[in-house]
Amino acid sequence: MFFGLSALGAKLVFVALGLTTTAFVISTIVVAVEKADLQDDLDACRNELLISTTTTTTTVATTSSSSTASVTTPPTTATPEVTETTPAPEIDYRLPGNIIPDVYDLHLNPNLESGEFTGQQTITINVLEATNEIILHSNGLTILEVAVAEGPGESLEHANKLEVIFKLDTVREFLIVFVRETLKKDEVYTLDVKFEGVMLGKIVGLYSSSYSKPDGSKKWIATSKFEPTYARQAFPCFDEPAMKAKFKVTLYHPKTDDYHALSNMNILETTDYDDNTMMTVFAQSVPMSTYLSCFIVSDFEFMSKPIIAEFGNDFEMKVYATPDQLEKVEFALDAGVGVTQYYISYFQIEYPLPKLDMVAIPDFVSGAMEHWGLVTFRETALLYHKDISSAINKQRIGSTVAHELAHMWFGNLVTMKWWNDLWLNEGFATYISYKGLNAVYPEWGMLDQFLTSDLHDVLKIDATLASHPIVQTVENPDQITELFDTITYSKGASIIRMLESFVGGEIFKQGVTNYLKKFSFSNAVTDDFLTEIAALVSEVDVKHVMETFTLQMGVPVVEVKKISNTQYKLTQKRFFSNPSDEQGSYEDSPFNYRWYIPITYFTNENKDAVETVWFDNKDTELIISNGLSSTTEWVKFNKDQMGYYRVNYEDTVWQDLARALDTNIDVMSPSDRGHLLNDVYALADATQLSYDIAFDFMDYLQHETEFVPWTIASSALITLRNRLRRVDYYQTYLSFAQGLLAEIYGTVGWVPDEGNHLKNRLRIVILEAACALGYEPCLAEAVRRFDEWIAEPSNRPAPDIRTIVYSYGIAATENEATWNKVWELFLSETDANEKAKLMSALAMSKMPFILQKYIDLAWEESNVRSQDYFSCIQSIAANPIGETLVWDYVREKWPALVDRFGLNERYLGRMIPSITGRFASQIKLDEMQTFFEKYPEAGAGAAARKQAIETVRNNIQWLEGNKEIIGQWLKNRPTEE
Repeated sequence: MFFGLSALGAKLVFVALGLTTTAFVISTIVVAVEKADLQDDLDACRNELLISTTTTTTTVATTSSSSTASVTTPPTTATPEVTETTPAPEIDYRLPGNIIPDVYDLHLNPNLESGEFTGQQTITINVLEATNEIILHSNGLTILEVAVAEGPGESLEHANKLEVIFKLDTVREFLIVFVRETLKKDEVYTLDVKFEGVMLGKIVGLYSSSYSKPDGSKKWIATSKFEPTYARQAFPCFDEPAMKAKFKVTLYHPKTDDYHALSNMNILETTDYDDNTMMTVFAQSVPMSTYLSCFIVSDFEFMSKPIIAEFGNDFEMKVYATPDQLEKVEFALDAGVGVTQYYISYFQIEYPLPKLDMVAIPDFVSGAMEHWGLVTFRETALLYHKDISSAINKQRIGSTVAHELAHMWFGNLVTMKWWNDLWLNEGFATYISYKGLNAVYPEWGMLDQFLTSDLHDVLKIDATLASHPIVQTVENPDQITELFDTITYSKGASIIRMLESFVGGEIFKQGVTNYLKKFSFSNAVTDDFLTEIAALVSEVDVKHVMETFTLQMGVPVVEVKKISNTQYKLTQKRFFSNPSDEQGSYEDSPFNYRWYIPITYFTNENKDAVETVWFDNKDTELIISNGLSSTTEWVKFNKDQMGYYRVNYEDTVWQDLARALDTNIDVMSPSDRGHLLNDVYALADATQLSYDIAFDFMDYLQHETEFVPWTIASSALITLRNRLRRVDYYQTYLSFAQGLLAEIYGTVGWVPDEGNHLKNRLRIVILEAACALGYEPCLAEAVRRFDEWIAEPSNRPAPDIRTIVYSYGIAATENEATWNKVWELFLSETDANEKAKLMSALAMSKMPFILQKYIDLAWEESNVRSQDYFSCIQSIAANPIGETLVWDYVREKWPALVDRFGLNERYLGRMIPSITGRFASQIKLDEMQTFFEKYPEAGAGAAARKQAIETVRNNIQWLEGNKEIIGQWLKNRPTEE
């Protein structure tokens, strides 16, 4: 490489070497060049190429059939990265759209030993507008050669190559190819690129992963993860979702050790390439977005089952894993076959590819990724063993499989045009996964579990100023990555669930089918989806209803005032978890923070007679009278919490509802009971309801035996424990909470119920809550079982109670040797689910020096995989003793964290609110603000920082506003003699 030269100086060196003055590689120009000079000289060279009619030296790129490659580099130099000019305040990160790809003929050769890869591709492109530039994406790749030719082609040997130069724009992640001859509108051209890259030290793009074999040796594989903007790290491409194209993929892999290659499509042939390498050629794909492509070279083995399709052809599903874990794929295979057959029937559309594979990857940054025909997962999200995995593990695997396979239609067959509408992909897949899993495992009660798994979490976030609308404008990679959050997934799913509830299941299903058929193999926006639903509905303006929930952030609270037994008055406003936020501006909402709300309700007289009325966002109030009579004792609004809104009743109405449940719990469904619990806690937290009402409402829990309501109640009790930890009546609160749990604790016991999924889930919830709240019988039993296990580690507790036994056993021990023994068991464990249990349990120690040691050990990749690092650190921070240790560590280590993971890593950004979420003092808030000022670049964590600040402010105000009220209630509460 050339150091200390100007751009034009570098050009002269190329001439001296006998190379063209126009075909030199801009990307090799010196790192030491002044940025402004580089841009000026680059522009000058570009102009020279495009406007000159003759050249004074022999060019490499000509139109003769004997020409060599149009762009080359000196044989003795490498291609360094280029630091581009300082970006202007407004940078357009979007591709021009004047050129679109048609076919990628892509060859990739990953070197598993060196951790590097080489590639060569021919892209057939269509020119929509005449241009002298071809702009596509490339990030972190070394570009070796570029050529452009007229017409479609399949190799670098073209007789009609055009004269080009190229540069890399590292700010926008562009590869820009300048062409002397104008590319003609509506003509087809071929773009050839040779390139190379690195797989090691990454967990996105094309990267290296490894696993340990039973004999202790390490086995390397190559795999990929491209969503949202990482395909450009594996091959130069038009890396935008609307730039769909067909893929012809060829992968190279070692002949030895049973290595083979997988991609989206079926294999056409596998042949020898040379003495050490095989070449696998795949069938050409259907049109798809770059982020859905996938490449794997591994020695994994598979199990398979046929999918009997109601529409289209039957085909085979395969599930791959490392050879020693193959027995663990059976459950995922069964679940995958079941939900895929359900989706084919539900959508009334055939699966459009000839095969469907799922693969467990040892190192995977997300839970899973819906690459078309080749879905990849973390091992914890795909591998199940009845002797190791708990009911939670099993459900997580089923849910993840159902979510990703839903994408085969909603997201892959029809894709959003731009990331603004990501919620269409993720919200729909999240919601429909509940239906798919419910169809295969109806005894799991998945439709009720939607409340606890998705709805309630997003209601919390959406009640803060740190929220954002579902549909919002994003441009750069950091903003795009940041969109993959709870609002996109869970709020998206929640309002789709609400949409289905008010239009009806059959209309919703038909609208979805119409949408998928109309936009198959293409792209769509939110309005396209809503148009198909609205076309089938005449009773209400579907688009207007949904826009009030997609185009403005926040959640409404409907306030209910009883006028008489036959009339109730409803009003609405935006709900805030911190009431001081209500003073904020309404200017950022197109609807002035008013919603078009589907109001449902039923009464004591008939829980199955559900009334529906509409609360127009233009109305100030709504009077309810239908279905009410003089004998109406109570009204419960928002049946099964299908609507995306909270409900706050007058105190007397809350008391009526509590009395009804205390008298006969079956007057409401588990979802309705869970809804009331969730709302009463949230409203009390926000000081919109006295905690007296909320605590009184808990009395009915003595009759509660269902999973969903107890999940909500236990979560609220533990949250209150965290907030009251430093008040003088803390032990009084614990005594109250333990009293609520005592009866159900005795009911569930410690012995799992074979085949009773929901009972086993309930047991975990109750035992965790009882131990967390200091219930002595629970703690003593956990320690007893832990001591038995640590004395004989091969005799492990039952999978469902294992995390509780490990965690509270570690918490109770003051013996460093015991912690070290568990650490060694963690290091030697090969099952990902068991490893996760041990990892979280190790964070429960009450010895500060042990926790500091754990923080330091976790940094080493040989101890904790990068994919698990944030979970590990956040587990330590969840321990009150580890909280400050982690916070100090992260602040000190921040530059190293950024260097290792990158600011584009959304999990890095989300680590901050997780660590600081329990802070409740001005001192800690000041520390956070100082930290953010010191490191202002947030990348994909910008929204997470806002959320973190607001959470701590809310915590401070919550304690100030509720400390005395709760203390007084606990002091005055009746106690048994």
